[in-house]
Amino acid sequence: MTCALRQIGWLASLGPLFLASAIAAGAVDALAAEAEPPQGGNPALPADATTPEPQPSEEAPAEVDPSITLKGAVWRTKAGIVFLKTPVGLLTLSSKTTLKDLKGSQEVSFWVHERDLVVEIRRRNDGSLVHRYLGGPMTSGPDSSKTLRYWTPDGEQTVHYGTQEAKLSTYHEGDQVVVEVDESQTIIGVHDIQFDLQISQAPPSGSPAQVRLTGSVSKTKSNFVFFRTPVGVVMVNAKIGVPPVKIGQSLSLHIDSGRVTVEVHKATKPAT
Repeated sequence: MTCALRQIGWLASLGPLFLASAIAAGAVDALAAEAEPPQGGNPALPADATTPEPQPSEEAPAEVDPSITLKGAVWRTKAGIVFLKTPVGLLTLSSKTTLKDLKGSQEVSFWVHERDLVVEIRRRNDGSLVHRYLGGPMTSGPDSSKTLRYWTPDGEQTVHYGTQEAKLSTYHEGDQVVVEVDESQTIIGVHDIQFDLQISQAPPSGSPAQVRLTGSVSKTKSNFVFFRTPVGVVMVNAKIGVPPVKIGQSLSLHIDSGRVTVEVHKATKPAT
């Protein structure tokens, strides 16, 4: 399976006040007997105070689909291709213009968030940055025509054209484009990166690996199910908990904290 990267919310206690009031009242009981009782209302509140209405609870953020969060170790490399071992299986990245210098001493973090993606390559020994790629629909920055805005796991980020204005001029607003940025958030390259994901195992319990994909079954072969998703065709080992399926059925896969959940829906019959 090969697909384009496109490539992230809540009263201080009045108990002591009431307790202090009760102690004071007991100590000065005679004076309290001479005092006039309050004319209605709650003595602990101003006369014009009103009880605030309960505020509605904030809704949980919607779950994003497609969504992938993986970290992989370099297993093998070829010119422009890197094979990564991840907690869920093999992730392959390929490009005609980059990914030529990855080494086994480097670690790759990979995110997909709807049409956006991030690939971050760092040295395993000290965490220093080697490459960082941002992908997604071309979106102009908020304050300059020479900036672009991308989704990242840390929130939206604005990056500067740098010396890549000529290459970026061939793209239009909304086009999928992958750029490489340095630590100053300046674009240092424009690339075409593709990936292939094979889900062959459930990750260890508590693993940070996350996958949320929905698609339709396109093929079954041996113990594997191929299902077409917005990020391409993903091959899944049925042994991780996929029930018997038929071509055309809708399949939802959710992997989180080592748990695998698969939902299969009946194929929709065409309208007659």
